[in-house]
Amino acid sequence: MTVVESLTPRHGLRVLITAGANGIGLAIAKAFQEAGARVHVCDIDTQALASLPEGISHTVADVSKEEDVDRLFQDVVSLGGLDVVVNNAGIAGPTAGIDEIDNDAWTRTIDINLNGQYRVAHRATPLLKESQGLLINLASVAGRLGFAYRTPYAASKWAVVGLTKSLAIELGPEGVRVNAILPGIVRGPRIEKVIEDRAVKRGLSYAEMEQENLSKISMRRMVEPSDIASMALFLSAPGGSNVSGQALSVCANVESL
Repeated sequence: MTVVESLTPRHGLRVLITAGANGIGLAIAKAFQEAGARVHVCDIDTQALASLPEGISHTVADVSKEEDVDRLFQDVVSLGGLDVVVNNAGIAGPTAGIDEIDNDAWTRTIDINLNGQYRVAHRATPLLKESQGLLINLASVAGRLGFAYRTPYAASKWAVVGLTKSLAIELGPEGVRVNAILPGIVRGPRIEKVIEDRAVKRGLSYAEMEQENLSKISMRRMVEPSDIASMALFLSAPGGSNVSGQALSVCANVESL
């Protein structure tokens, strides 16, 4: 196998991506499909699911609901197994001081960002053991840096990194690899809302808040959803076969938040 061939995922991989109808999840789904994978996604956005590229199957599912995850894995049976699972579902959570965040907002952020990843990993692990496959958990640079006014989000993402490293040790002897991808500031509607909310909290204009964010990135630029998809493909290719237990930042080097 040449080095170039080692960077190409095997044709016909069976791939599940949560929250795969928009943003980073959609970019990952399209990338795997283009690489010849059979792709199934779940999402709560029915309109986006209806607009998925032909050939990507889907389930309407909220990972914070046990019954939805059960239904998702009933549908995944049609793939005949799983080689790659991308735990992508997550929410931004509230932007507020810790004394202002109510219990429901905190609990919902943790339930989707962390407990949702548990629910999917819990159901996917037997299938990944069969295929000696790969679990990719989406965390964030907020999983390695402090993030004022975004404590539930940061706490959940630090926990995802811990979940990833623990599962890599647990499942490695059975041939299953587990890694986390830590996106930085990813261009798109979601980060625009985060910047807007933080600007209001800080009493800054949107442009000032955006510039402050970029000034904390050594390359002074946002990353694209396709950058995250490229990392997922690499981890799924033969060249990534000895990468496990890693928290891989794709962020243009975010130095602080």
